[in-house]
Amino acid sequence: MIKKTNQSDRRVLSFPAVHPCEAISPATLLNSLITLANGVCSNNSKFFATQRRNAREAIRQIGILLIFFEEIRDRGLNLSDLVVLCFSELHLTFQKVQFLMEDCTREGAKLWVLMKSQFIATQFRVLIRAIATALDVFPLDTVDICGEVKELVELVAKQARKAKFELDKEDERAMKRVLSILNYFEKGIEPDSGFMTWVLDYLEIKSWSDCNSEIKFLEELVALECSDSEEREVPFLSSLVGFMSYCRVVIFETLDYRSSDQIDVRCNMETLSCLNPEDFRCPISLELMTDPVTVPTGQTYDRSSIQKWLKAGNMLCPKTGEKLTNTELLPNTTLKKLIHQFCADNGISLAKSGRKSRDITRTIIPGSPAAAEAMKLMSRFLARRLFFGTNEEKNKAAYEIRLLAKSNIFNRSCIVESGAIPPLLNLLSSPDQCVQENAIAALLKLSKHTSGKKVIVESGGLKVILEVLKSGLSLEARQIAAATLFYLTSVKGYRKLIGETPEAIPALVKLIEEGTDCGKKNAVVAIFGLLLSQGNHQKVLDAGTVPLLADILASSNRTELITDSLAVLANLAEDIQGTSTILKTSALPVIIGLLQTLTSRAGKEYCVSILLSLCSNAREEVTASLAKDPSLMNSLYSLTTDGTSQARKKARSLIKILHKFFETCSSGVEGSAVPHERPFHVW
Repeated sequence: MIKKTNQSDRRVLSFPAVHPCEAISPATLLNSLITLANGVCSNNSKFFATQRRNAREAIRQIGILLIFFEEIRDRGLNLSDLVVLCFSELHLTFQKVQFLMEDCTREGAKLWVLMKSQFIATQFRVLIRAIATALDVFPLDTVDICGEVKELVELVAKQARKAKFELDKEDERAMKRVLSILNYFEKGIEPDSGFMTWVLDYLEIKSWSDCNSEIKFLEELVALECSDSEEREVPFLSSLVGFMSYCRVVIFETLDYRSSDQIDVRCNMETLSCLNPEDFRCPISLELMTDPVTVPTGQTYDRSSIQKWLKAGNMLCPKTGEKLTNTELLPNTTLKKLIHQFCADNGISLAKSGRKSRDITRTIIPGSPAAAEAMKLMSRFLARRLFFGTNEEKNKAAYEIRLLAKSNIFNRSCIVESGAIPPLLNLLSSPDQCVQENAIAALLKLSKHTSGKKVIVESGGLKVILEVLKSGLSLEARQIAAATLFYLTSVKGYRKLIGETPEAIPALVKLIEEGTDCGKKNAVVAIFGLLLSQGNHQKVLDAGTVPLLADILASSNRTELITDSLAVLANLAEDIQGTSTILKTSALPVIIGLLQTLTSRAGKEYCVSILLSLCSNAREEVTASLAKDPSLMNSLYSLTTDGTSQARKKARSLIKILHKFFETCSSGVEGSAVPHERPFHVW
């Protein structure tokens, strides 16, 4: 009868109660009502940060009714239709009361419940009045129970009609203090710490982890509001996030996070598959660019967006405001490759990426003025701590940056502008493993920001990041360093700079050999970024990358890692030296097998791309080998209909090469329709 609802299945302060069906038996309804009443009464042992008086009174009244229901059940009384109808109404109301109790005691929701105090008090009043209404029409005289219980029920009905269930004066005072603090933030004024501590004490938010739970809950509400396109509450929610974030950073000195709160602390999953570089979005449409082009000022936009801009008569660069000397649009093929690789990593169709992109671009601008100013104050505080704090304070500051910059572009911008990057780079040489891990992870987040990349490199960061990649205090730190290099490779000049550093590519190759799946992926994708600079191809080959990638193809069961490895091999196979190196391994039959078994569309395309390049660069040997596999042609024909446009094109080209080979073989042996077999050495 009662469906147990997980809190995450229901929006906070929503009450999706279900009316009992008309055909329900009276005994079933009564038992369900008793279970519900017990559930409500069990909240008596829970902590209510707010609404204490209202909750206590509601529990008391329903507790008395529980005695009434149990008396009826124990006596085995027959219930009239009117009694059943009243019980049905009470059942519906009790469900809503239980939902309200759950919200008032929900983990992480203390601040939000405080700020909704007036609404919640009203809900208590409405629900208790609904109980009074049901009891008013209840035929109490027709139910054979003891006089004392009848008197208690009559008392509840009378009290329920008169109960005020008003906003608690102390709750109101705390709420006004929070609003006052938000007003200070909005004006760019740092609130008095004692003022904030009073609010935290009132809500019994006693630790860093308590504070973090509040932030996570509020951020989930923001995400829900945005997903429903109902952003009316987003500015206020963002202000509350700013307030609680400030408290977590400034008020609570000691990290006491639980294991579940550690944001990818153990490479959990600090992989590039879940990250979205903001450089891939068009500054005009804020969507992932499908056809990036560069204008004379050097800025890149999606072709359709900049064309609309120019057709409207605008001759200024949208991003810089500079006058455009001409309207020539140069394709940015390097960025296009990176975007396609990113989409392949994440299983994103460019045509359907709008929602995902908007979810992240939301954070380009702050959710509210109060949130913006709070973030600026926090950034300056953290930068000071990184420069002048104790070792423990520096570690906490690095960890806070790691959290704040994780998925918020505006936060990254503020932190970069505060000057936090140079002291973070200094922490990379710390003898403390935890400090080094938090510092490199913070830098990874900041390296996603355009200005962050520039500051890292101009501050000499490449040298220390490579040092962590080579000999970090933990495998975790080395793996995050590889991910950081990937983001730096999105800048053309930095790809060349990294490639010219002798130890960079060998260190990435060593991580492919020694890392976890997460670390291997980070290293492989970083190498892919470096390969976008032609001068790095030979260095990647000389470092022994290809045999390791061939081993991954043969032994790994991780589709993403296999797809990334295929992407690197596809790039290397484009020239003669790369083809020769690949053919010296046992990769060819594995690639043919993967073409037939992979579920990843991107992976299949890379397989075809590799085979096509191998055929073009070593036609006789490779083509003869491919012709021996009768199932290959079926896979190629399948791709001509199911693959991407590029995959279809490459599949058709490979089919054409194989058909030509068959024709040549047939004409070479008179009367034979079987391809002529020639000696060749592929592996």
